[in-house]
Amino acid sequence: MRWYSCLVFVACGLGGAVTAHAQANWTTYGGADWNQRWSTLKQINTQNVHSLVARMVFQTGTRPGSFENTPIVAGDTMYVTTPYDEAVIAYNLDTRREIWRFSYKLGSSSYCCGPDNRGVALAGGKVFFGTLDGHVVALNAHTGQQVWDTQIASADSGYSITPAPLIVGQTVVVGVSGGEYGIRGHVDALNIDTGKPVWRWYSIPAPGEDPVAPNGWWGVWAPKAEEADLHRDIAREKADSATHADAWKQGGGGVWMTPAYDKDLNLLFLTVGNPSPDLDGSARPGDNLFTDCIVAIDASTGKTRWYYQVVPHDVWDLDETSPPAVVMLDGRKVVVQAGKTAWAYVLDAKTGRLIRKTQNFTPQKNMFALPTPEGTLMLPGANGGTEWSPISIDPSLDYAYVAGLNQPMLYMTHPAPYAKNRLWLGSAFKLAPGASQNGTFTALNLRTGKIAWQNRMDQPMMGGSLATAGGLVFTGEGDGNFDAYDAHTGKLLWQFAAGAGCNAAPMSFALHGEEMIGVACGGNFQLGYSLGEAVFVFGLPTPTQRAHASKASGNLR
Repeated sequence: MRWYSCLVFVACGLGGAVTAHAQANWTTYGGADWNQRWSTLKQINTQNVHSLVARMVFQTGTRPGSFENTPIVAGDTMYVTTPYDEAVIAYNLDTRREIWRFSYKLGSSSYCCGPDNRGVALAGGKVFFGTLDGHVVALNAHTGQQVWDTQIASADSGYSITPAPLIVGQTVVVGVSGGEYGIRGHVDALNIDTGKPVWRWYSIPAPGEDPVAPNGWWGVWAPKAEEADLHRDIAREKADSATHADAWKQGGGGVWMTPAYDKDLNLLFLTVGNPSPDLDGSARPGDNLFTDCIVAIDASTGKTRWYYQVVPHDVWDLDETSPPAVVMLDGRKVVVQAGKTAWAYVLDAKTGRLIRKTQNFTPQKNMFALPTPEGTLMLPGANGGTEWSPISIDPSLDYAYVAGLNQPMLYMTHPAPYAKNRLWLGSAFKLAPGASQNGTFTALNLRTGKIAWQNRMDQPMMGGSLATAGGLVFTGEGDGNFDAYDAHTGKLLWQFAAGAGCNAAPMSFALHGEEMIGVACGGNFQLGYSLGEAVFVFGLPTPTQRAHASKASGNLR
């Protein structure tokens, strides 16, 4: 049975108490350092979620784009960023009014896949965010006044910043995007008080630069991705390596998403995007490290500890974008990451060794077949699998929830040269004519690697999910539906029509003892979903809302 919320109420009211130890705030993009997107709040649960209503709606009043923000909440204040970096906004959740708005003047910028800003970080009375023109900016959290502005990358060379920063100790950590423009990707740590650089880690290691990759970005010349044949002509690649000795300087390797962090190991876990050019391997012999990798780096020094490469020498744009999460599994600390390949990977957090690869959560066909001039059909397509969408984890079930895309694509070769600040794909891909596009929302059992349950969706899924101790998992759809499922069975328990695509990762917080669920519903440029500019906050109905609902239902015949 599907439940629908037909009316929107903007109100504040009383509800049952939330336990004192539960997670009242949502102060980092992934909910906590481990990036699990797991809320310990359980006031909203499988028994009462059907009565969930919209308690607040914040219209940002900014230009619609890919609204991929996860709101950040501390106390009674919510912080929201908008597409095109037009605004960082602080809202008072008690009064439901804007406290301050910082308008950023975006300079010349180049970015792939739509204009987006996924959120802020909080520390030391400051709010931190990155920009599409390569800046990291710190604001006073109470007034919105700028404290410092540090440019870490040049926008006129194709660099941009799309992920929400992460606070580790006295540093703000953020990666750059732009692997489609021939950049050399990196992650930077800046001092939270001054904005001055502390360390930089390059996602494209120069030959002899990184002890963990002594052969630089050439790697170990791996012929396979685990058991899968990549159809590489390694002898030809080695013969061409001298001709392309400097290819690493434009090697790509954007870091699209916020890392996970483990304090005990003092490690940051991050994913690295595609090599440049995306689809033309002839211009970049070798494994192209650390592209298409899950990587652990020392949070104090920025030194590489280990890496696991999902697809060496990628010519399908099956890069690593969805952020990793840290999980305790069978007494062992592991890193879980869902890939564009449609497999999720479970790695030992200390060593990076693969423990298991899950069942594929979207269809696979003709995997790793090489592009041809006339076009090679392959599944997954260049969007996945799963795209940047964050997974969520229910540690009580050891389930990971993954938003998947099924977009059959044709891969075609027509090499093109590098040009500064221009999209450099090297070949082309397009949707297969007449092929069905759809999606999946899947629970993966991390202990076994098997699918626990899966829901087929009418559209490709993009945005991510939230799991809660109330036995629920929330996710949004491109048609504007925002859904709540039983986390154990996958049964749809509630659905709300938001009017624009809910293509951002949800979050949860408590306000005066009441659990709330927040999500940005503003669509997605990349998939052509309906755009908007609203943030919705849902909760259980107030007494006034219950009375209205009861009266309304009594008039229905």
